[in-house]
Amino acid sequence: MPGLSRLAENDLIPFIGIDNMSNSDWQQRKLNVFARGMGNLLPVFVDKARNAEVWDIEGKRYIDFAAGIAVVNTGHSHPDIVDAVKHQVEAFSHTCIMVTPYTNSVELAEKLIRIAPFDDGRVVFVSTGAEAVENAVKIARASTGRPGVIAFGGGFHGRTNLCMGLTGKVVPYKKGFGPFTPEIFHVPFPAEYLGISADDSLEALDQVFKNGIEPGRVAAIIIEPVQGEGGFYPVPEGFLKRLRKVCDHHGIVFICDEIQTGFGRTGTMFSCEQDGVEPDIITLAKGIAGGFPIAAVVGKRAIMDGPEPGGLGGTYAGSPIGCAAGLAALQVIENEGLCERANEVGTRLREGLERIRARHPGRVGDIRGRGAMVAMELIRDGDDSDPDSDLPGALVKEAANRGLLLLSCGVRGNVIRILTPLTIPFEHLEEGLETLSDSFDACVG
Repeated sequence: MPGLSRLAENDLIPFIGIDNMSNSDWQQRKLNVFARGMGNLLPVFVDKARNAEVWDIEGKRYIDFAAGIAVVNTGHSHPDIVDAVKHQVEAFSHTCIMVTPYTNSVELAEKLIRIAPFDDGRVVFVSTGAEAVENAVKIARASTGRPGVIAFGGGFHGRTNLCMGLTGKVVPYKKGFGPFTPEIFHVPFPAEYLGISADDSLEALDQVFKNGIEPGRVAAIIIEPVQGEGGFYPVPEGFLKRLRKVCDHHGIVFICDEIQTGFGRTGTMFSCEQDGVEPDIITLAKGIAGGFPIAAVVGKRAIMDGPEPGGLGGTYAGSPIGCAAGLAALQVIENEGLCERANEVGTRLREGLERIRARHPGRVGDIRGRGAMVAMELIRDGDDSDPDSDLPGALVKEAANRGLLLLSCGVRGNVIRILTPLTIPFEHLEEGLETLSDSFDACVG
């Protein structure tokens, strides 16, 4: 075949010696074929992973404080999830849920409705978190007959065109990709550490109603109970209830984006439970299935039934493999008490970060989080208004060199976020904290 001959002649793909290739060799191969927009944080190519440990192709071991960005809450390759997926793959891998559905999709929908923070729910399955957000907005618009959507500065809701419009951070998520979907408005997120109070945020919302779009044309307000990419800022106590009242007063659909906060991550199944609020819709992905791609929109029946039949779906929506993994993951969360364990993991993480702050009091400005969703804000010379946006990148690299996987985030680019598997053995957690402390010492002296 001409194509294969051309590949061989140009030696674009070396077919021999793969076992001897290093991380840097594979990184170069990746750079030769991937678009540069799809980068990677570390040139670490994974060979295998178990629970909270990862080994690369060179045999180096890492403690995982990233969990695939809050995806493997149940740990890497939990045996119960692996068994469920094997069983499903041996039966069948795909038929399309909109053509010939399968029983495990119904079972998973039933379970999600039972654990959702409202009564009489309905479910839509999709493949990714961005699709979940996009469909939540579609449902809200169809249900209300209104076009407008209000989101919050610093929020992250995905990389599709509509979701980029909702996302409140330009670089790298929006730069060069506009124009975005119209009728989207932003208000400041109430991050008290950054000097933005709940009153400030609600006053800004009122100004949007006066200056941007009348509330009678707003279909939905969407918010993360704890911002993810924005810096792990939790909403202030009582804020979601106040937002709920605004939505009720104006007939606006209240959407909680629980994609990063859901499935035990913050110490309850869904973070909004801690705020005592009942949203109209929640968007779910990441921790839903222990690493297998599936996402969902769960909401109140009266709103979810707004779109006409056929208006929602997707070829891979609600994959039978994802459904099997989701059922197993929910069982693991229940059987192993992972909501409660998230709180214990979070307590130990915050204690470890406080020890680092005690050693470097002028470099750590804030330590915060809910459950096992924990972050520290890095500053210069004890000045909270002077974010250190260089240190997180140096820490991530230094920690990786020492065998620890870390993530950074934040609207100011100065936050280290920690997302361990909820199943992490405590000896591995303490090992990771010690490595983080040593990395901090190495980076700041």
